[in-house]
Amino acid sequence: MPITMSDSAAQRVQSFLQNRGKGLGLRLGVKTSGCSGMAYVLEFVDDVNDDDVVFEDKGVKVIVDGKSLVYLDGTQLDFVKEGLNEGFKFNNPNMSSECGCGESFHV
Repeated sequence: MPITMSDSAAQRVQSFLQNRGKGLGLRLGVKTSGCSGMAYVLEFVDDVNDDDVVFEDKGVKVIVDGKSLVYLDGTQLDFVKEGLNEGFKFNNPNMSSECGCGESFHV
């Protein structure tokens, strides 16, 4: 299944890339972290690696490394504003639980 983005996430990433002045897209990955086991990683991409899988949604390229794709398959990236807080939200169908603070998840 593809990695997708909500309209608000795509607009936010496009804005970041435009302000940055360069970049192919956004890398979405996972790393070992937190009390539940894994945490999401977001970073701008200037070069695609050999093991990367590239998805494109709403004009934005989302690059995922092969190891992370197993945990992220079918994920939708959203950008939400809740009161004074704003940030990216991951709607991951593979997630079985997350820690109480929301910083890490388990598949």
